[in-house]
Amino acid sequence: MRELLTSAQMRAIEQTAMESGAVTGLQLMERAGQGVVDAVFETWPQLAHERGPAPVPPGYLDQNEAARRAVVLCGPGNNGGDGFVIARLLRARGWAVMVFLLGQAETLPKDAQQNYRRWLDVGEVLALSEAAFQAQIGTGEGIDLVVDALFGTGLTRPVLGLAAVQQRLAEWGIGEAGPWVVAVDIVSGFCADSGRFLGGGPLDHRPAAHLTVSFHAAKLGHALAEGALASGRVVVADIGLKHRLDDALVQVIDQADGPILKRGAGHKFSNGHAVVMSGGFGATGAARLAARSALRIGAGLVTLIAPPEAMAECAAQVTSIMLKPLQDEAALAYFLADARITALCIGPGLGIARARAVVPVGLGAGRPTVLDADALSAYRDTPEQLFALLHRACVMTPHGGEFARLFPDLADQLARPPLIGPALSKVAATRAAATRAGSVVVFKGLDTVVAAPDGRCSVHTATGERSAPWLATAGSGDVLAGLISGLLARGIDPFEAATAAVWLHVEAAKVFGPGLIAEDLPEQLPKVLRSLGDRA
Repeated sequence: MRELLTSAQMRAIEQTAMESGAVTGLQLMERAGQGVVDAVFETWPQLAHERGPAPVPPGYLDQNEAARRAVVLCGPGNNGGDGFVIARLLRARGWAVMVFLLGQAETLPKDAQQNYRRWLDVGEVLALSEAAFQAQIGTGEGIDLVVDALFGTGLTRPVLGLAAVQQRLAEWGIGEAGPWVVAVDIVSGFCADSGRFLGGGPLDHRPAAHLTVSFHAAKLGHALAEGALASGRVVVADIGLKHRLDDALVQVIDQADGPILKRGAGHKFSNGHAVVMSGGFGATGAARLAARSALRIGAGLVTLIAPPEAMAECAAQVTSIMLKPLQDEAALAYFLADARITALCIGPGLGIARARAVVPVGLGAGRPTVLDADALSAYRDTPEQLFALLHRACVMTPHGGEFARLFPDLADQLARPPLIGPALSKVAATRAAATRAGSVVVFKGLDTVVAAPDGRCSVHTATGERSAPWLATAGSGDVLAGLISGLLARGIDPFEAATAAVWLHVEAAKVFGPGLIAEDLPEQLPKVLRSLGDRA
């Protein structure tokens, strides 16, 4: 898996490399600029070629009017220095390049100043203001590329006085009309640690890019919150740095790692026995979805527990899933004493009252347990009671509303418009929640974060090639709970089970495509699992 870095981690990696003498700041800036240019031409190969014959006789044209045109917006820090390198490299390829600088050249950092002077040898620099930008750029007609090198990963305050520029970048960056927009390291104005736009403001005024080129590694802000959508396609340019792999680093969930497929000889009990608890008559659908998903992902057998009055409803809908009628908590405790039961799923469609009764019994059995939906909502007023019952083999799967009820202080911080950076990120909030609860937490959403009490953390972002908007349908969360339960039943570590299930959940949705309903998800798993081959 790939790592996601914070801005502080990235600074430390750069500083270590420069202090060791392995590289200079100027060399890093040159490599960064070259990485952006390479990524632009790889993404839009048509930009690497001239436009072709002019539509009117060449004698009527200025020599630059037939050339590719770029606008480079340089900021007052090292991100602006990268911009000057990019401008110079494009100019060397015959592009007509217009460069704007925000702030004063005399206050640029040393390396950025040197690249500013190198650009002055071949071109001019215009002072960036809203009026100058509007006058020189207007609608962007005739411009092929806009480079956003205003502010990078070190931004800690809102960008003031550039609302018109930001609005224009927003209009261009989310559509196909107008120039292509490439962001250097991160779209200006976004917190690199949280993906949140500093200072708030209207959503339609927040800048965006078709392409973001990050250096050495992607940053958290590329995968979280609004930053995941604003960044467009994210490409990582190698600038010759190295860092030590560390379990504490946040990982990108971009594949299913670990022993997902059944292998070798065995029997049903050697692949685990998952138990899913159901609600009463008329409320068994969510549990049935979870049970089928647990079976599809490889649990050797799955038992659906329901009140006696719901047995006929369940029996009419399932075949390979076993049924067990249990009326009270004493009978449940006796049943769960069977050592062959290796995982529980509590919550989908359970009902608040029933959840309050069975959660202590289920957790008391000491088995790996997924707590979802009603198992979480049942403790919305007393989350500490739930945390006291949890053990480290538990996985909680809250969506945003459930997270807010269990961790109101963390949710409140996430809900506030960030005025300074680094802002609290969903990663930091989920890690804090996992530590407080003493269990794995899967904070669901477009950016799903999985965190364990020991500090391990991973992020899956369903944007770009991983986009699956049809997952926003009733019951899809129940399927995810079942996937995690089935993997837990097979003895997979809770954090690894949750991480793999999040990837499989989206992959199954992608395989099916538009028109998906929750019942379709488990049926796509055989195709997904076959595609993994020897990787899992």
